[in-house]
Amino acid sequence: MLKQTISVLAAMALIALPATADNKKETDRLENCGTVLKEIMDIPEDIPQDLIDKAECIIVYPSVVKAAFIFGGSYGRGAMVCRTGEHFTGPWSAPTMMALEGGSFGLQLGGQATDFVLLVMNPRGARAILHSKVKLGADASAAAGPKGRTAEGATDATLRAEVLSYSRNRGLFAGLSLEGSTARPDNDANEKLYGKKLEAESIVFKGSAAVPPAGQKMVAYLNQKSPKNKSDAASLKE
Repeated sequence: MLKQTISVLAAMALIALPATADNKKETDRLENCGTVLKEIMDIPEDIPQDLIDKAECIIVYPSVVKAAFIFGGSYGRGAMVCRTGEHFTGPWSAPTMMALEGGSFGLQLGGQATDFVLLVMNPRGARAILHSKVKLGADASAAAGPKGRTAEGATDATLRAEVLSYSRNRGLFAGLSLEGSTARPDNDANEKLYGKKLEAESIVFKGSAAVPPAGQKMVAYLNQKSPKNKSDAASLKE
């Protein structure tokens, strides 16, 4: 009887191990998102503050790698946070995990893993990305984001883009377009992180999950960095 009990407990432990490992992987990834976001936004010639203040959502993809496909490609996993409320006017939400796939944007800076920060600049783009797979440049307009303390020198085309992207590779900071890549919610990762099935929209719009410990650094930093949405009020009702 004792042997049978030990065998059952051992089997249960083996079954539990993969879930624990998966949870730690997503936890580590989310913590890394917070670190990457703060490091990139704290660069002196950083993302313009006026653009951060007008962003509805922010996506962080740490260590995106170029896949070894004949026609190029890329692969990354990260997290997305949005301002809460019907019109994105509240504090920053709990994170939803995200995936980045496809697109041959090259990663020109030496072929190393590249960190990306994406600003989602209007409600339409935010809702589209939270709802389903979105091809940047086709389903949502995308552009490399302008650098510096203000966005005054940016072109009209850049400022009309729904998604602005920034990258960091081997210490170099640049605007690098992710046009042609696909962004989508990673609901499998959400389930591992939160311990239950949750849709991205539910996390952001319904507050169905509290900010997990691994995401507190990221959310607290954004609430301090950009506590108020300074977009034109009419644009937030699109």
